[in-house]
Amino acid sequence: MRIGCIIGGFLACISAVALAQSPDFIGPSGGGGTSPSAAPSQPSNTTVSRSPEKPTSKGLGLGEDLPFVDMATGTVSWDGKLWNIENNRLFRSQFERYLNTKAETSKSEKEYRELLDRMMKMLGKSSLSGSDVDRAVELLPKASGYDIDANLCDALASTIYNVWLAQNEQDRLVRSNSSLQRESELAQWNAKTSISGGLRKTPPKNEAAAKVWLEEQQLRRDMEMAPYVKRAAELEAMIVANRAKRELSEVQAKINFQLLITQFFMQRRFEHVLLAIRFYHGVFSDGDTKLRVGGELEKTFTETSGSPPTLAIIESLAQQAISDVEEGVEAFHFLLERKELSGATERLQEAFAIGQYLPVVRSLERKEKRRVLDFQQKRNQLLSAIEVRDYSLAEKRVNQLEAMAEDFDASKAQAAIQTAKTVSSMHLVKARSAATSGDKASLEKELKAAAEIWPRNPDLSEFTKEIFTQADAQQQALTELDRLMQTKGYREIFDNQVRYIAAVALYPDRQDELKEVLGQMHQLEGTMMRAKELSSRGDHAGAWECIELVIDRFDYDSQINQLRAELTTQAADFVRQLRKAQQLEEKGQFGSSLAWYLNAQKSYTMSVIAKDGVDRVVKKIVPMGPGGNDPTVGDL
Repeated sequence: MRIGCIIGGFLACISAVALAQSPDFIGPSGGGGTSPSAAPSQPSNTTVSRSPEKPTSKGLGLGEDLPFVDMATGTVSWDGKLWNIENNRLFRSQFERYLNTKAETSKSEKEYRELLDRMMKMLGKSSLSGSDVDRAVELLPKASGYDIDANLCDALASTIYNVWLAQNEQDRLVRSNSSLQRESELAQWNAKTSISGGLRKTPPKNEAAAKVWLEEQQLRRDMEMAPYVKRAAELEAMIVANRAKRELSEVQAKINFQLLITQFFMQRRFEHVLLAIRFYHGVFSDGDTKLRVGGELEKTFTETSGSPPTLAIIESLAQQAISDVEEGVEAFHFLLERKELSGATERLQEAFAIGQYLPVVRSLERKEKRRVLDFQQKRNQLLSAIEVRDYSLAEKRVNQLEAMAEDFDASKAQAAIQTAKTVSSMHLVKARSAATSGDKASLEKELKAAAEIWPRNPDLSEFTKEIFTQADAQQQALTELDRLMQTKGYREIFDNQVRYIAAVALYPDRQDELKEVLGQMHQLEGTMMRAKELSSRGDHAGAWECIELVIDRFDYDSQINQLRAELTTQAADFVRQLRKAQQLEEKGQFGSSLAWYLNAQKSYTMSVIAKDGVDRVVKKIVPMGPGGNDPTVGDL
């Protein structure tokens, strides 16, 4: 089993509460993780599943299950849920803070490492003496004075002093038991002496007297022996109690020391683990290294390592952790040189998660770590951009990441980006078609669909801006159209008909009204074109009459009135004759009126107005019925 899985299991015990505060929840551990709802869905590189068996945490106050880390998938299983370690807020903040710190290669850092090495050499001798342990213990307070130590050496020194106090207490109990043993032996001897002294006297010869004498002797012997027997029993009880205290004191001292070692292990202070184990061997010379921490912690060690827990196993795990971290950092340097930043980032994350406090990790140069930080920040921005569907930013980050890291796999991100762009563009095309046809419901539906897929689509923003602009222009055009309709400004409506047609596209009732006005204006324009053509051929009278026939319907139009005035001047004689005939007709002088209509018809034989006038006046002159003249006929 990989060392990361073992260390991760204990790391989770102390970080589970912090993990529970993170929103980066992957999903129920019974199934795969869920990504945020998006179109398309966010790409994920993590496959999660529930571990078949893991230790429980009853009594630890951490929920129903003991947190368990699977370093193969980078997840923590805790309380029925799975959490992604790299996406966890606590880990991410600690890792980014580390990437921004300078390399710890100062003089104080070197001095501190030299102190640890000195203590390890003192305690690593094949024949370890008490003086070696004493000299090593004297260095602990000095090592604790460095900030990097975080007073761990001070805690180790305090534990060793407590062990020494317990051992002194054991020596005192041993001496006390020796004294009690001597006193117990003296009490037993006194008891024997009192028995033998009472039996030396000769009993009387009389049988009855001898019986009484024997009873008296027995009573006297019992009375003399009773204090010694009682004292001997008390002393034996005290010896047994002291023995139990001595054994309990020794076991408790070992448990306290082992708890400190396991605490160092859980904190990933592997150098202190090795140092504390060597101190343990120097302080306890009985060779007993069985782990006695008890409870769930001891059970977790047993189930994780697959063998009975001992200090030798913890020491082996700590050494293996250090070796793994060193290999990880070496791989990080190699990948960094090859510009494979994706793999380099993963190797550094693994090394940091296991050996955050090891010198090989803390001595990395800030320049190298900043390259990882830049890559990781852009990768996180890519994931965030895809999550919020900002595909323009996502595409930009993908291009940057591909340029930064030769091993960056952009296939999933690019597929998500291109799919979203294509689908969003399709909805925009449908929206434009709906806007052109005046389908307001379809327009709103397609715009909403396009916005859900790609909210920050620049084409969508431009199209929406056009719609808003058109909506403002449409409202203004509708207001102007209403005004022109009321004032019969049909000429202006006709000249700007495209604008007003677009304005009433979504209003069927107004479309009919506008259609009627435009129809009238088309007739007016046709009449004016015919009049101008006749005038251009010299037929001024015909041109004037062409306008005159429709002037009553279009007298509101200034252009036709102006053309009428121009043609009146050009066909003055014809117009004068018709005006005279019409005036006489109105006065009832039908004979004179008929003469003028005939003169006008003579001037322009094709005149419809003159012909109609002649027919009309003739009907008024000629009798209308079989009985004679029409009574309405006036003076001829």
